Parts: sequence; structure tokens; C-alpha cells
Amino acid sequence: MRLSSTTDVRLFRSVDALPADLRGSVVAIGNFDGVHKGHQTVIRQARAAADRLGVALGAMIFEPHPVRLFNPDAPPFRLTQIEKRAALLNHYGTDFTLALPFDRDMAQRSATAFMDDILVRGLAVRHVVVGDDFHFGAGRSGSPSSLVAYGAEAGFSTDIIDAEIDPVSGIAFSSSDIRAALARGDIERATQWLGHPWSIEGEVRQGDQRGRTIQFPTANIELGDYMRPAFGVYAVSVEIKSGAAQGQTALGVANIGLRPTVGTEAPRLEAHLFDFDQDIYGCHLEVALHHFIRGEQKFENFDALRAQISRDAEAARLLLRDFKSE
Repeated sequence: MRLSSTTDVRLFRSVDALPADLRGSVVAIGNFDGVHKGHQTVIRQARAAADRLGVALGAMIFEPHPVRLFNPDAPPFRLTQIEKRAALLNHYGTDFTLALPFDRDMAQRSATAFMDDILVRGLAVRHVVVGDDFHFGAGRSGSPSSLVAYGAEAGFSTDIIDAEIDPVSGIAFSSSDIRAALARGDIERATQWLGHPWSIEGEVRQGDQRGRTIQFPTANIELGDYMRPAFGVYAVSVEIKSGAAQGQTALGVANIGLRPTVGTEAPRLEAHLFDFDQDIYGCHLEVALHHFIRGEQKFENFDALRAQISRDAEAARLLLRDFKSE
């Protein structure tokens, strides 16, 4: 999925940074990690309300995720970084994203103070849209019904959107279930629930260049706070988002994990791009996972590793034969 350039996406990091012309908007509130099909339903409903009122539509998110504040040692779990989330929200219908800092002050703010200080005085919201499981304020004391009651007095209306149910499995779309699918290598299920391929973004770092010695040079990207999908080999597409090759898309094969044959201190993504020989060190890439080929394994020597990578590359080419860049 090719999204608008991040320079075209309106992302604000505080209420004070919001331009005056965006006050009085409709606001959809949530974490929206992954911007999956359930989130998209919330955005569609909010877009309809904004169009009906003739105002802009904003998404309000919180950064970092509350889990990071309350449990800083939690393992990486992010599906999308903030810029990608804003771009996806824009793709699905928002005009801007407001990313509020989630710190101790925010965590200790009462639900009433949140509605009064941020929604009414800060944003002058006309209408709020939330999912039926949305909670806010100290101790998660605020609820969708709180918004309805408070808004009736304060001058804004509220829509509460029921969870979107997957017609195949009969369960609600959720970021946690998408993480579980990725962790077991079920890329097709994750893609189906997201409505777009899951991707990892990052800067290409200098590696040990072992790939060049076996005729498969790779672009190496650290995983950072992204959740760890099943370790192994994937058929991927790679969008180059900065540098001389910016805007180009290449297909490839990628390994995510600990490289057991040669070893590495932390898991990382290594992508070999087909039919591509430009220098992309230091460039920002987005690597979309389309198919899981096999789990990570250790080989006796580099000849065996090279032979398997060759087979993986052929498998990836076959799996991606119908790929079309949007």
C-alpha cells in the first residue's frame, strides 16, 4: 500500500500545536495500533459525522503507548510507529492526527479533567467517536458513557462504535490477535485483519556484509520497538522512502531473527532485494511482509546457507509473481 508522503500528513504532538482552523473538529479517539479493520470502521463513522457537520476529522492517539509508562520492561509490541499510524489514518479518512504525550501527568488526570481541559477547552470538539471498549482518565475511570453524559452538558455529541466482527472467524478484529497471528507466522490472517500488509520501517544500517560473500547482499534494519513476528524467512516488498532511489519499490526475500548460522546479539531484519544494485545505506525503507516461507534454522556451513537462500529467493519470486505496487 503506497501512502501519501509523511510530509503531506498533518501530525501534531500537542493541543497547543493544533492550528486554530482545526478546532471544532470531529475527533476519533483510540490507540489505533495497526489501523486494522475495526479501527477503519471507527474512522468511517467519524468521517461521515465530519462531512455531515462540515468540519475536519482528527484522530487522537497517545504516545508512547500507556503500556510503556506502566510496564517499561514489557517486550516490544508495536504494530505501527507513530508516523506510519498517522499516514494510515490519513489514508482511511482523517485530516489530521493529534498524538498526545502519555506521561505521568496524563495518566493521573481525571476523566473529567481530560474531557474539560482537552476536549472542550483545548479542542472545542463538535463530535467524538470512540470504540465501545474505550476507557480514559486516571484508573481508566472514564468510559464511552462518560463521554455521552459529559458531552450533553458541554456541547458535543458522541458516537460509540461496536466492535467490528470478522465474518470468517466470528471474533472481533483486535491488535492483540493480529500480533498473535504475526507471532505464529500467519501473515495471511494478519493481512486480512489489517486490510493492508504489515510492514517494518527503519534505516539501513551497515552490517557485517556476510551476505555479499555468498552473493546475497542484504539491507539490514533494526527492529526497535516493533513486535517480533515469527523468526524466519519472508517474501517481501520494499519501498525506498529516502535517498536517491526514493519512491522505488523492489521485491525481495527477508530473514527476521537471530541468524543462528552466524549469530547476532539482537534480532533484526535482513532483506535481499531482487534485481536491485543501488546504494541504499542510510536510506529509510519500509519492508512489507507478504508470505512466510519457513522458520529460521542453523546451517552447517556457508555453502549450505547459500544454497538455501537461493531456494528461498526462488520461492519468494514465485509467491510474489502477481504483486502489484499500489
